[in-house]
Amino acid sequence: MTNNHAEVLLSVRNLVKNFELRANTGIRKTHRIVQAVADVSFDVKVGQTLGLVGESGSGKTTVGRSVLQLIQPTSGEVIFEGEDLTKMSFEELRHVRRQMQIVFQDPFASLDPKMTVGSSIAEPLVVQGVGGNHQDKVAELLDLVGLSTDHAKRFPHEFSGGQRQRVGIARALALDPKLIVLDEPVSALDVSIQAGVVNLFGDLQKRLGMSYVFIAHDLSVVRHIADQVAVMYLGKIVEIGDKDAVYRNPSHPYTKALLSAVPLPDPKIERSRHRIMLEGDVPSPVNPPTGCRFRTRCWKATELCAVEEPQLVVRSTGQQSACHFPE
Repeated sequence: MTNNHAEVLLSVRNLVKNFELRANTGIRKTHRIVQAVADVSFDVKVGQTLGLVGESGSGKTTVGRSVLQLIQPTSGEVIFEGEDLTKMSFEELRHVRRQMQIVFQDPFASLDPKMTVGSSIAEPLVVQGVGGNHQDKVAELLDLVGLSTDHAKRFPHEFSGGQRQRVGIARALALDPKLIVLDEPVSALDVSIQAGVVNLFGDLQKRLGMSYVFIAHDLSVVRHIADQVAVMYLGKIVEIGDKDAVYRNPSHPYTKALLSAVPLPDPKIERSRHRIMLEGDVPSPVNPPTGCRFRTRCWKATELCAVEEPQLVVRSTGQQSACHFPE
C-alpha cells in the first residue's frame, strides 16, 4: 500500500449528472429528469486507488466518465492537479487527457476490429502528435502488460478476452498517464483469468506510480487493489473510507448487505455467518425515495429515514457513512 499522506491528484466535489428523458406518445410529450449522480465527492491521491462500488444503475460508471469529461457533468467540480476540468475548453482538455485514460469493460468492443493491435496501441501517440519511434514504444508497452512483441501484427479477434484486455491496458498506458479510470475491467473476463489482470494492475501501479479509479460491483475484487473504497447506491455515496475500515467494520446497512454476499474461502465461517438478503429492487432514479434512498430496502428504516436525508458523518472506525442508524 502507498503512503496515506500522499498529495491529492484528483478531487471531485459535489458532482451532479442529470439526464433528460423525452418521449412523444402521440397524445402528449413528456419530459423527465433522471439524476444519475447526486452530490458525489471524493479524493484520489497520487499512486493510490479508489474503489467505486455498487449495483448496476448506481451511477458509478457515470461518475467515471464525468471525471474524464467524456460526458459533461450538470454541476460540481472535477479538479485534476489543481485545475477544474469542467471549466476547460475542448483544446485545453485535449492536453490534459494525455494524463487521464480509461480501460473499458468490454475489451473487444473497445478495439477496432480492422486495426492491428500495434496500430490500436499507437493510436493515442498519433492523435496527440507524439514523435519518436512508435514501433519501439508499442513493443515496450506489450512487454509491460505481459504480451509478446509479435502480437502487434495480429488483430483483436485472434486474442482471448484476457489478452484483449491487456491490449486495452497497453493502449491506456501509451501516453504515460497519471490517472486511469478502470471501468469494470475484469467483469467480462473468465474468473480464472481475472486474478492475473488484477495483479497486473497492482504491478503496474508499483512500477509507474499512477492512480486508479477502479469501478466494480464485485467487492472481493476491489479488496485486492483499492486503498480507499466508496460505496454507491442510486447515485449517492453512502459510505467512503479506508479499505480496511470499510471491510472490517461496515457502517452503512447497504455496505453490510453487500459484504455479506461475498463468499468466504473458509467453509466453516461461510456456513456459520448470517447473509443479509435485500428485499425488492433498486428504485427508479427518475423518482427516487424521499429522505434516505436506501430506506425502501433497509431493515432499520423508520419514519425519520423518509423525511430527513442522512449526511455523510465520520464514524468511530474512521470511515464516513450516510445513515441515521449506523451499524
